[in-house]
Amino acid sequence: MPLKKVCVITGTRAEFGQLKGVMEGIRDSDILELQVVATGMHLSPEFGMTVETIEAEGIKVDRRVEMLLSSDSSVGVTKSVGLGVISFSEIFEELNPDLVLILGDRYEIFAAGIAAMIGRLPIAHIHGGEATEGLIDEPIRHSLTKMSHLHFVATSEYERRVCQLGEEPKSVFNVGGLGVDALNKIDLLCKSELEKILEFQFLTKNFLITFHPVTLEFNTAAPQMDELLAALSSLDDTGLIFTMPNADTDGRFLQNKIKEFCLSHPNAKFYTSLGQIKYFSCMRYVDAVVGNSSSGVSEAPTFNIGTIDIGDRQKGRVKSESIIECEPDVTSILGAIKYLYSDGFQLKLKATTNPYGTGGASKKIVDVLETRDFTNLLKKSFYDWQKI
Repeated sequence: MPLKKVCVITGTRAEFGQLKGVMEGIRDSDILELQVVATGMHLSPEFGMTVETIEAEGIKVDRRVEMLLSSDSSVGVTKSVGLGVISFSEIFEELNPDLVLILGDRYEIFAAGIAAMIGRLPIAHIHGGEATEGLIDEPIRHSLTKMSHLHFVATSEYERRVCQLGEEPKSVFNVGGLGVDALNKIDLLCKSELEKILEFQFLTKNFLITFHPVTLEFNTAAPQMDELLAALSSLDDTGLIFTMPNADTDGRFLQNKIKEFCLSHPNAKFYTSLGQIKYFSCMRYVDAVVGNSSSGVSEAPTFNIGTIDIGDRQKGRVKSESIIECEPDVTSILGAIKYLYSDGFQLKLKATTNPYGTGGASKKIVDVLETRDFTNLLKKSFYDWQKI
């Protein structure tokens, strides 16, 4: 009996970190055959050429889809999507997969979803049902849900939301968060080893900082970053580790501001791409994740550290009590930092659990893929939530 070909699409360093366990499970299966297509930031030297990271992990990249234009304007991003649809349609015809597996909500994945849907390929979607009210990711994510035929979600609330979008409950699987799953499979670096690799000295207090543009807002990225940097510049004896923002609209403005800040602040250093092991190892030794990255919501609670979640980028997500929400202004950010170190919050932190589970998501996904018949997935009925 021929193996069932599963084509996994990945476009960013963080996304690959989540998908790695699933890819390995598919690769090692006696029933499935792994195909991998790398695209987006993976193929850009500006963002660390992280396709090399995939290959260094022993995972073969079958095809590369160049779709990331040098412009980070809304027009540039839109053109990238169009280029991606064209390229993915050709790749899918060449690879002829039995199912396309996608994760999340980025525009690169949207392009792959459009091409797979029109190409009459079944789609399995991971991390649907989530909400990020400040981003174009929100409508992209829900659109991908409607294009897809199997759904792997991270919490019961997200499971309900996917069904509310009209998807049959029997096609929705609550497997937990892939980020948490990844944490259970890696050996973190000790502090001295991490300091040597990063060429960075941890101080008495330390933050891991990632701040992305809020893509449904106009002209807010630069002033919001100015407010964050002004707040951070006033801190004493605090090590600041910056990771660079994604290739989103206005992302390059933020990169330049971070570089300028680090040049004038010896306690700060930026990294184009830390990679999964170094990134999670940093989490182990910092007091908080600061900014608006999803990792502060989904993975940081596992380390029992705080998250200072700035602005609306992660508004709508399920969050643990370890997350402190604040506005993107100096006063609010400094207030959140002060609360982070308060006795009351530190006591709350000790009792924090991660709502995205304790691991095992990758195996659950592979188990479903192994047992499901892909040939009868394309036609689906709309599930009427109101009849429940």
